[in-house]
Amino acid sequence: MGCLLSTPEVAGGARRRPRNIGEVVVFVPGLRIPRPLDFAQPLGDGLSKSLVERLSALRTRIEVMAGQEAPMTTKPRRTATQHGGSTLTDLQQALEDYLPVLLGLVENGNWLKHNLRFCWINQEDDVEETTMSDSWYEVLSVLHLMAVLLLSQANLLLLPNKFTSGYQSTALEDCKRASIDIFLKAAGYLDFAVQKVLPQLPLELRNDLPLDLSEGVLKALCLQALGQGVEIQLGMAIDSIKATLAVKRRLACEMVKYWHQAEEYIKDLPLANGWGEKHKLFIQWKHIEAKAIAYYLHGLILEEGNTSAGIAAAALQAAEEYLKESKMACDSFHVTLPSSRNPPPWGASKYLAERIPKDMSSKTINWDSQKHEMIKQVAPALPDFVLSLKPDEYQLPSTDPSWNDLQVQNGVPTK
Repeated sequence: MGCLLSTPEVAGGARRRPRNIGEVVVFVPGLRIPRPLDFAQPLGDGLSKSLVERLSALRTRIEVMAGQEAPMTTKPRRTATQHGGSTLTDLQQALEDYLPVLLGLVENGNWLKHNLRFCWINQEDDVEETTMSDSWYEVLSVLHLMAVLLLSQANLLLLPNKFTSGYQSTALEDCKRASIDIFLKAAGYLDFAVQKVLPQLPLELRNDLPLDLSEGVLKALCLQALGQGVEIQLGMAIDSIKATLAVKRRLACEMVKYWHQAEEYIKDLPLANGWGEKHKLFIQWKHIEAKAIAYYLHGLILEEGNTSAGIAAAALQAAEEYLKESKMACDSFHVTLPSSRNPPPWGASKYLAERIPKDMSSKTINWDSQKHEMIKQVAPALPDFVLSLKPDEYQLPSTDPSWNDLQVQNGVPTK
């Protein structure tokens, strides 16, 4: 059975917390960083020297790169490295190189599964670092880091860039489309982690996982990725003259459902420090913002139809109230440490900020400004649509061929 060791946070500890993370389009929780691990002592007698050295080299590479990347995940665009790619891409590749070799520790019997004490620095949990002697904990930590890196990549793609004017429109559209693919891939990692990896851990270890890796946080991150993917789709529909009002409303209503489900998974978790509190506030903000745009588009469709003017007016007034609430939620998110700021509005957020105040000022709707909650209570129900975006299907890679020569005799591995 894998054992657990958790280290409370102490002054001057290994966890580094930035005070400001700059502009945020996609919330990216701080990177969990692996602590150094000596493979030779617990595995040296059972595995070939070359395999032990390979495991050690691959993980050490991740330790170094993750430690360097952690303070930079939300900074403006990466510069190219000497290898040609971004540091995010290099770290992602390092994790993908490590995973097939790591899988040999969980797929070749239990004689190695609990031999190593894997330790990672947490970000969303009060406990600074968590150590477990179960290789599935390491697999879970790797998949989580791979997903968080993709969210960071999406954030960087969607931040404003200084393109030349003639190139800007095309480049932004390419970035939006690429970000949707990234969101679905990140959701695939997280969904697989919840469905296939968490069940591999004994219940007592699952209960002792840091909040970063808890089922609720993993599911909320997965739904966040899907919700932000739909948000990009909605922004593209808003910019398209071909997209009908009905299509825009459907996307907005789907967005509400994704964010509602994400909030349900995370709202009761004790995420009270730094990144954890900010994570909760981000989901709350995006949920409220999604309601504002969904009610606005719903109200416009009701106005065009045979619905009574009062029902359409109630939907539009609810949109205005949710817009006000979303601005307050946005401010709460950004002032919470590590502090952040909004980039210039674009896409669905820009549409929301511009159209609702303009349209509402031209309509004669007599509501008592003091009856904020009543306005939301009498608003008509939003249409319920089947969610269209699903996580990419993900499967663990095949175990590295270097394990093929390993044979087990009487429970002891031999070459």
